[in-house]
Amino acid sequence: MAERTVQNLSTSFAKLVIIVIATIVCAETQEVPPVVSETGAMRYLSQFGYLPPVNPASGGLISEETMYRAISEFQSFAGINVTGTLDEDTAHLMSLPRCGVKDKVGASSDGRSKRYALQGSRWRVKKLTYKISKYPRILERNAVDKEIAKAFSVWSEYTDLSFTPKKSGQVHIEIRFEKGEHGDGDPFDGPGGTLAHAYFPVYGGDAHFDDTEHWTINSYRGTNLFQVAAHEFGHSLGLSHSDIKSALMAPFYRGYDPNFMLDSDDIQGIQALYGPKTEDEGTGTKHHRTTVSPNGEEDPLLCTDPKIDTMFNSAEGHTYAFKDEHYWKLTADGVASGYPRLISNSWKGLPGKIDAAFTYKNGKTYFFKGSKYWRFVGKRMDGEYPKEISEGFTGIPDNIDAATVWTGNGKIYFYKGTKFWRFDPAQRPPVKSTYPKLISNWEGLPDNLDAALTYNGYTYFFKGGAYYRFNDRTFSVDLADPAFPRASGYWWFGCRSASKGTLEDATFRFGSYGFERK
Repeated sequence: MAERTVQNLSTSFAKLVIIVIATIVCAETQEVPPVVSETGAMRYLSQFGYLPPVNPASGGLISEETMYRAISEFQSFAGINVTGTLDEDTAHLMSLPRCGVKDKVGASSDGRSKRYALQGSRWRVKKLTYKISKYPRILERNAVDKEIAKAFSVWSEYTDLSFTPKKSGQVHIEIRFEKGEHGDGDPFDGPGGTLAHAYFPVYGGDAHFDDTEHWTINSYRGTNLFQVAAHEFGHSLGLSHSDIKSALMAPFYRGYDPNFMLDSDDIQGIQALYGPKTEDEGTGTKHHRTTVSPNGEEDPLLCTDPKIDTMFNSAEGHTYAFKDEHYWKLTADGVASGYPRLISNSWKGLPGKIDAAFTYKNGKTYFFKGSKYWRFVGKRMDGEYPKEISEGFTGIPDNIDAATVWTGNGKIYFYKGTKFWRFDPAQRPPVKSTYPKLISNWEGLPDNLDAALTYNGYTYFFKGGAYYRFNDRTFSVDLADPAFPRASGYWWFGCRSASKGTLEDATFRFGSYGFERK
């Protein structure tokens, strides 16, 4: 009897196993339904600016061509494979928590290159006030006050903007935590989905947060208040959404990042609206832009011999020129007062006579000399350096001439002698086998460069006392009057005794150190 019972149990268990396996196999062969339905996708694309508002009179009918174009634009903006169809990746992205502000705003929505977007309005004052008129239900007020202040400081760190909290009265930016419909025509949708939205300066700058979200502080659980608030305040200051995935102003919530810092794309955007911070690092004093050095004198080092070692833009928005053991901070009109200064006094541990430098989108600046490189955050060394170029930048040679981050694709380009290399940290290997290539492929550029710099959407190359403005869209030296090359002394360093015109003159020739007299 006991034996028969055991046999029956074994048979039943075997049948159960077969049923479970069959169920799994059937489940694997069934097509998984999309995360978002076609109707939901249509509402999503309309809500975030890719489709016009749905007209109830038309029954919400949209042509296949219009839908294909809208999905393609969303996929392109989000940086995923452009198929024009509601595939799994697209549906998944549409289901992610995100900001409620439209991705496509006004004229900037057409054909914009991958970079920060400006909505078109900004505050006319730099001393702004704010108040939290309605707090969230689950966090202490003091803790919220600190996180909101920290979120504003993200933007004041790189500009001359200041933000002062008030408890009552009229302010520039009002902050509220609300549920569902809350009086502005943009109701919240409950947990997940839309986390918050904010209004551009022209519409008042207010920021609203969905109070049904599980807002948290310094935690991987829930939704991080600081990061979402910093994003929304970017809108309050005039920034639209960025299609750079690593940017704070990208529309999708990426989760808590304990090492959060602004992307260079965000910094460029806010400084395009309000200018760079003019407070001098370390001194706390303000300086004004100068055309030439104090007392009207030209800088003796740069104006006597304008050949430099390297130039780069810092994450704080300053442009620096390095030459031998010294460096200069440049303004729109020349050299700032109080320069030159010693490199070793400001960048502790960094030697002079640097070969090349650039600031990457992570906000960190890389310096190269010989076979070594150093990484800095601001003017603080970021760890144990120097390190070998062959280890940190595999495929790049030693003793490079120049380096820059290309505006078109965000990749790093290194130049040495007659050749250049493209370095992509996201691919393996980071340098493709098709490199190096000849610099002569870049129409109008000479070999043996001294420095390279991206500035205002162009790439500038320096050699000897000459510089070239390279058009990243036409991939050639830019056409201008006077033509390039021009004298870097006059146009960059405020040397008014230098030539203002083109250096291609019968009295000049191209020698080992750039243009020189015949």
